[in-house]
Amino acid sequence: MTISTPAKPTPPRSSRRPLLWIGLVLVLAVLAWWLHAHVAFDWRTLGHQLRSVSLVYVLAGVACIYFSFWLRAVRWAILLAPIRRVPSSQLLASQLIGFTAVALIGRIADLARPYLIARRLRLPVASQLAIYSVERAFDLGAAAIIFSVTLAFAPRNLPHHEAYVHTGALSLAATLGIALFAVVLRLAGAAVARLIHALLSPLSANLATKISARVLDFREGLKTISSLKEFLAALATSLLMWAGIALAYLASARAFTSEPMLAHLSFTATMLVLATSLGGSLLQLPVLGWFTQIAINAAALHGFFNVPLETATACATVMFFIATLDIIPAGLIAARIQGTSLRDAVNESSAPSNPEEAPLS
Repeated sequence: MTISTPAKPTPPRSSRRPLLWIGLVLVLAVLAWWLHAHVAFDWRTLGHQLRSVSLVYVLAGVACIYFSFWLRAVRWAILLAPIRRVPSSQLLASQLIGFTAVALIGRIADLARPYLIARRLRLPVASQLAIYSVERAFDLGAAAIIFSVTLAFAPRNLPHHEAYVHTGALSLAATLGIALFAVVLRLAGAAVARLIHALLSPLSANLATKISARVLDFREGLKTISSLKEFLAALATSLLMWAGIALAYLASARAFTSEPMLAHLSFTATMLVLATSLGGSLLQLPVLGWFTQIAINAAALHGFFNVPLETATACATVMFFIATLDIIPAGLIAARIQGTSLRDAVNESSAPSNPEEAPLS
């Protein structure tokens, strides 16, 4: 007679959360010890640089970032128009809450925005996920256009001129790739989703289902652009938004008036730092991602422009505050007004979706 041992229940997510925070603290402690032992760093200089920052430039950068969040709401309203015409003012709070969740919790919270908008407007979640997919494509396309135009034609007297040209060429190639991919999905989105599902299923059936569902969401989102006028309006809004984000980074650098390289940093040079920052933000983790993002930007400023490491770290800290953290007060206020919990929004958006919602046929 064989007695089977019952399987141990999987601990709930709430019981694993303290272990996650303990792990993050340990990683930060080890990182701080390694930096202290191997990197010559003057903390007094860092503090002096932060205290000497020009408040005017900081406020200008914050204004540019908040303007870009308003443009995100305008663009979402443009993409939503074929389904329902909604003023951008009704979508702004969801944008602020969603990006606050990303700042506090990490990139995993990025899907909170479409869920919040769907719940507020009483629309199907799938329709807002489709718009989210197209929004991401416009982000990539607009950023690539600005990068390619700015960097590819960088003045030859700038340091690391070849790096600028190569980055601009890669951005242009990315722009063309996104456009081609969008055309293919519009014409044969279901076939592409089935192909992706077949290729990824041997590795992970769950991953294959999720990615193929996102492909179908993107195809449905493309259908929301029903006219050339809507496409041009969304593209123009995206370009203006990313120009505002770039100007926020430029203001962050020029706030350090005592450092000649930063005080006279050009818009073209700023684009290289912004490109590096975007690459580092793709896998942003809770809290720990704040420090890694600052380290990445500081390394870019120090490596590309020979800015002293302490000044580069101070500048990267201001950049991260303006680009990411300054949205938190507005987001928390918006969540309070709407009676929304950031945790509930993130948990709902990260819950596994029903495969039947995105059939592959």
